[in-house]
Amino acid sequence: MAKRVMVVDDSRVQEVQVRKLLEGTDYEVAHYCRSGEDALAVYDVVKPDVVTMDIIMPGMDGLETAQAILEEYPEAKIVMVSSLAYDDTFDEAKAIGAKGFIDKPFDKEKLLAALDAALAGD
Repeated sequence: MAKRVMVVDDSRVQEVQVRKLLEGTDYEVAHYCRSGEDALAVYDVVKPDVVTMDIIMPGMDGLETAQAILEEYPEAKIVMVSSLAYDDTFDEAKAIGAKGFIDKPFDKEKLLAALDAALAGD
């Protein structure tokens, strides 16, 4: 049974890329959200095994969204994704409870390593 990934990113291109990278793996994109608000609204319905969360989005940003999801669902596994890989952003994501951080652009190996680590609890 494939592990369910929820992609949260305002860029449809990113969602398509993640789908392509996950083809033939133990993961599948179960749901795509264009905003943090959308992610909060559907998290309980989708019940993903892991979430990839863009940081820079209009409205609620990824850090705020991750924090809100983790407050309500402390067992959530969230991997932050950003082209802004600053140490303070990484530290803030860790403090919130994110299970990983990958910077754009990423390849299949980086994505799978981050998802596997998040699910392993690393």
